[in-house]
Amino acid sequence: MRVALVTGTGPGSIGAATATALRTQGFRVLTTTRTSAVSADTHPLELSSRESVAELTAWVASTTDRLDVLVNNAGIHLDLRSKWSEPQLVDGHEIHWRTNYLGTAQLTRLLLPLLLATADAHGEARVVNVVSKLHDRGRNAWLADGVTPYDSWAAYGTSKLALVHEAAEIERRYGDRGLHGYSLHPGSVYTRIADRGLGTAPVLARLRKLAAPLERRSLASPEDGARTSVFCATSAEAVPGGYHRRSAAAEPSGDAHDAAAAALLWETTTDLV
Repeated sequence: MRVALVTGTGPGSIGAATATALRTQGFRVLTTTRTSAVSADTHPLELSSRESVAELTAWVASTTDRLDVLVNNAGIHLDLRSKWSEPQLVDGHEIHWRTNYLGTAQLTRLLLPLLLATADAHGEARVVNVVSKLHDRGRNAWLADGVTPYDSWAAYGTSKLALVHEAAEIERRYGDRGLHGYSLHPGSVYTRIADRGLGTAPVLARLRKLAAPLERRSLASPEDGARTSVFCATSAEAVPGGYHRRSAAAEPSGDAHDAAAAALLWETTTDLV
């Protein structure tokens, strides 16, 4: 049986819908949430913690001898009101960079041996990075030195740009062995990702709760948002190394085309994680 790992599968999330869809296609699906207890197929994960990422990878290795698909879905988008004038640091890094990019990169690198072994034995394995159209807010110039002047939306975009590079670089390095990388924008989806982003704005959070029925009608459902993730995880029509929207290849930002920036990012990240 093919095995997938989907991160960030809290209630009502794109990740949860992705896991459900992959199960209907016959996968055994391992999942993570930030608060889940360890069970047969679920383990907690806090991407900003090196120890948590290492514990998850050890659990995966103890749970399965193959990994056909890694869907890096988990992530954060904080400070939705752009109130921060200075970066919030975790483990010495800006919080979006540390969580969305470095945590995901650490997880992917630790799982590379299992992914490559699966590709060698079964012909293919895939890494799917759920990013955002907001990766176009990021810049290659900020990958090494951080966003200057600081803007949390640009920091979020830069963390997602880095994940676009990561998927493309996986393809360049390992595609000939059958391990392929993909990145995607899931669309504008009604999920709970904004809950943490509005955590310091209780009035706005209450207003958002009141407006939830309208928001649900105007935004895509998590099931709709999961379609491109599932497409990249399973379809022969997905483009290895490419960026996708609406279950099709799409054009990423100009900075995402810089292969030299992607290669340099890969090397510096390897030193960090």
